[in-house]
Amino acid sequence: MKIDILYQDQYLAVINKPSGLLSVPYPGSKGHTALSILEDSMRKNGTWKSSHRPFAVHRLDRDTSGVMMFALTEVAQKKIMDTWHTMVKSRLYHAVAENPIFDNENLENQPVLPDSGMIDASLTQNAHHVGYVAKKKPEGKNDKTMVARTHYKVLLRGKTHTLFELNLDTGKKNQIRAHLSSIGYPLAGDVEFRGTTDPFNRLALHARTLSFIHPFTNEKLSFEIPEPDNWLTVVEKGDITVLKSRKNSDKAKPQERRSHTEKETISLGQRRPSRKDLAHTDFITRGKKFPTKK
Repeated sequence: MKIDILYQDQYLAVINKPSGLLSVPYPGSKGHTALSILEDSMRKNGTWKSSHRPFAVHRLDRDTSGVMMFALTEVAQKKIMDTWHTMVKSRLYHAVAENPIFDNENLENQPVLPDSGMIDASLTQNAHHVGYVAKKKPEGKNDKTMVARTHYKVLLRGKTHTLFELNLDTGKKNQIRAHLSSIGYPLAGDVEFRGTTDPFNRLALHARTLSFIHPFTNEKLSFEIPEPDNWLTVVEKGDITVLKSRKNSDKAKPQERRSHTEKETISLGQRRPSRKDLAHTDFITRGKKFPTKK
């Protein structure tokens, strides 16, 4: 995978991270990450030194694309992380979410999501470090609850999907995905948070803008990378058959519901395996069960 370097100086770098690429490595992980690719680039152009190399200051989920920042010295990393909430002036995400399943015979009685608002719901992190909105107080000893707030704005409502703009008050793991799913709008392509459609063969979450005051020069820098054009097309055109099949599948028997859902998902693009799917299969079985697309 490649990254686009949008800006680089002696203190920091700003990149455009593609979907499917880890931001930074985790214990036991192998393969390229955004950090390692940036480090390789610095080695090639002769700017890498033990005292001048990439350091993480924030992260994007593996399947989230968009604008991301790295510090290039330990001093810069500390200063950026210590002043993050004051130096960052704007950080906006765009996302395509599936619409709730409505009763078409009683549409006038269905609640309508306001055009803008804030989702103020604490996140509970389970033993697998996945954040979710708990319907009741978690009973697990290892579950931790954290305050989380997400501001949202509806940019476009479609028949089957909605395009959102999101801004985080708090930056918790899985925050946008968990919050939108909790109000009935799971992200397209997000099987971990109840998404049932995958029109883009990826998670439909993109870090679109990042504006900040440079921590050393005090210059205001702004970066904006639009989400893919086909996101807007899917929301505009929609696919009403998807909602019909989802509504009907809820009334089916468990076995019928599972096979019907898989059929509809494949018609939009192969279902993306969850981390739980991958964690419980060895790499040989994984290659057979979840073959890589070409």
